[in-house]
Amino acid sequence: MKHLKNYLYAITLLFWTSIVDAQNTVERDAILSVERIWDRAVHNAFTSLIDFNGTLFCAFRESNGHVNDSNGSIRVIASEDGQNWKSVAHLFEQGIDFRDPQLSITPNNRIMLNIGGSVYTAGKLTAMSPKVSFSNNEGNSFSKAVNVSLDSSIKTGTDWLWRATWHKGKVYAGVYQPKKEKSVQLMVSEDGVDYKYITTFDVVEGNETTLRFNNNDEMIAVVRRGSHYNGSIGVSAPPYKKWKWNDLEKRLGGPDLMILDNNSMLCATREYLPTKTQTIISKVELNGKTTKLLTLPSDGDCSYPGLLMKDDFLLMSYYSSHEEKTAIYLAKIAYLKSLFEK
Repeated sequence: MKHLKNYLYAITLLFWTSIVDAQNTVERDAILSVERIWDRAVHNAFTSLIDFNGTLFCAFRESNGHVNDSNGSIRVIASEDGQNWKSVAHLFEQGIDFRDPQLSITPNNRIMLNIGGSVYTAGKLTAMSPKVSFSNNEGNSFSKAVNVSLDSSIKTGTDWLWRATWHKGKVYAGVYQPKKEKSVQLMVSEDGVDYKYITTFDVVEGNETTLRFNNNDEMIAVVRRGSHYNGSIGVSAPPYKKWKWNDLEKRLGGPDLMILDNNSMLCATREYLPTKTQTIISKVELNGKTTKLLTLPSDGDCSYPGLLMKDDFLLMSYYSSHEEKTAIYLAKIAYLKSLFEK
C-alpha cells in the first residue's frame, strides 16, 4: 500500500509539473522581452500606449503615491525603437491631481491626451473634472490641459472621462460618475472637447471603461466595477443606445481591450489572487467567458496597461512594483495565433 501511495504521488506530481512547464513554455515563447522604460518619479503608474507616425508614445502619471496626492502630473515619453525614450511633455496644475492619462489619435492626425483631474480636500475626493490636451502635428509638444465640456443633462461635478476612442470621425467615451448607482454614461463628441449624452450603461457600480469597435461596426465595452463585482462586457450596434451585457468571470483593474482581425478580443488587466495581484492578458468573449493567456512580470501595485499591435508584435505598456519601486514597463510579445486566436 505504501508503494502504491508513493507511486500515485509521483504520478500526480509529474502531472502538475508538466502543466506548469507547459504554461511556462507558452509564456517563454510568447513574451520576448520586458523592459523598464521609466522610473524617475517616486510612483510611476497608469499607462497608455500608441503608435503615432511610426513613433511610440507612452503616457503615465508621476506622483508620490497611488492616490490622495495633489501633486499628480502626467508625463509623455516617445521612442523610435522601444528602448531609447525621451520626455516630450510634462503636464500638471496646482492643486489638481492629474490621473490616468489616455492617448488616442484624432482624425486630423494629432495626439489627444485625456486626463482625470481630481481635487482632494482634507484627503477626501471632492471634485473630478476631466481634461484634455492636444499635441502638434509632430507630437513633440502638447497644449495646456483644458476642461472637457459634458452634456449639462448628466454633469454632476464628480465626473471622470476615463478613456476616449475615435471611430469614423467621432470620439466616444464612458464617463464615470461615482455618486450614481448606474454610474457610466456613454458620450460622443465631434472634437474631443464637447461631449453629448447617448445612454446610461445598465451596469451597477461601473467605473473604468474601455470602448472598442469590431469589424461589424459594433461597439464593445469592458467595464471595471466595485471591488465585490466581476467586470462586465457589453455590445451594441449603431447608434449605440441599446446594449446587451454579461458579467465577466474575473474582476478587472485598469482594463485595456484589443479586438483582433477575426473579432477575437484580448483584455489586459489586473488579476486579483488570494495572496497577490499581477498583470495579465486574457481572452474575453461576449458571453463573459474569460481565459487567461499570459502573466507579465508583476506584483502588488500594478496593471493599467496599454495594448498596441506593431510590426506583427503585440506591445504592452504597464506599471508594476515587483522590483524595488513602482515603475513603467514595456513588454514585447510574439503574436502567436495558436495562443491569441484559439
